[in-house]
Amino acid sequence: MITREDLEKREEQILSAYATKASESKGRPIPEGKCSVRTDFQRDRDRIVHSKAFRRLMHKTQVFLAPEGDHFRTRLTHTIEVSQIARTIARGCGLNEDLAEAIAMGHDLGHTPFGHSGEAVLNEIYPGGFKHNVQSLRVVDVLESTSRSRRGMNLTYEVRDGILNHTGSLMPFTPEGQIVKVSDRIAYINHDIDDALRSGIIRQGELPESSIRILGDTHKKRIDTLVRDMIDNSWDKPVASLSEEKAEAMNRLRTYMFQNVYHNENVKKAEDMNKVRTIITSLYDYYMEHPESLPEELLAMKDEFQLEELVKDHVAGMTDRYAINMYDELFVAKGWR
Repeated sequence: MITREDLEKREEQILSAYATKASESKGRPIPEGKCSVRTDFQRDRDRIVHSKAFRRLMHKTQVFLAPEGDHFRTRLTHTIEVSQIARTIARGCGLNEDLAEAIAMGHDLGHTPFGHSGEAVLNEIYPGGFKHNVQSLRVVDVLESTSRSRRGMNLTYEVRDGILNHTGSLMPFTPEGQIVKVSDRIAYINHDIDDALRSGIIRQGELPESSIRILGDTHKKRIDTLVRDMIDNSWDKPVASLSEEKAEAMNRLRTYMFQNVYHNENVKKAEDMNKVRTIITSLYDYYMEHPESLPEELLAMKDEFQLEELVKDHVAGMTDRYAINMYDELFVAKGWR
């Protein structure tokens, strides 16, 4: 039998001096006993994968609202792609694959229905604003639980830090978290190009020529180039990052995508955006006026958190189809359905 202690000794023997070893973790907010067969980072990954919030990612939009086709990415497939990229880079750099995977699996748990469109609306109507990375941390710290006697998943500080700082100006304090931060961009830029090409929103020849020359002219080549560069540029270093050339090439692609896809009227149709705004705003206002309709697990927190935060938690946790169904049930006359 291979025990947790065996795995921790193996990490000490084969991982880079800069790797975050499970045996050296900063621990959990609430101390708890160790598992006999899994390291702390492996347990964190398992807790995330078995959560309700993780399962809901299957029915949350990535970019395309109500796409007509079975092959467009969802928030769940995006998460899996980020995890795979991060694991490959971590392995190549001699860093902790389990930590990278746990962060990747949890990084988008706080995303709203309807992708960034839903996030933008909730950011406008919720006092103090809304950021999905902050909400992802709240999901694992408060909203999901692995024990009836304790609120939250009680994840390690390393995983919690990686989830919170996978986007934004702050860098995760572990190189594995830094890998996930870059892997998230590698994944979404390239798979969104793939989806946009499939949908006809853009054409291959329209992509920035300088970026294609450096990174490659296919989805596979670009991913391979960026992963290899990340490994080459991060090997035996305390900080994980792309080379300046590859980072600039990827950022040019990102700028192109924002200009031609993420803000494209054929993708973010005014009619669809108005529907998103109507659904999110109407549901938020309804639960503010009828707090008794909130789920029991949220009502149980009413003495600890403001109603606005609990309503935000409920709306943000909805899948696309659940939000649509709830709006239909609450606001659409039955004879008109």
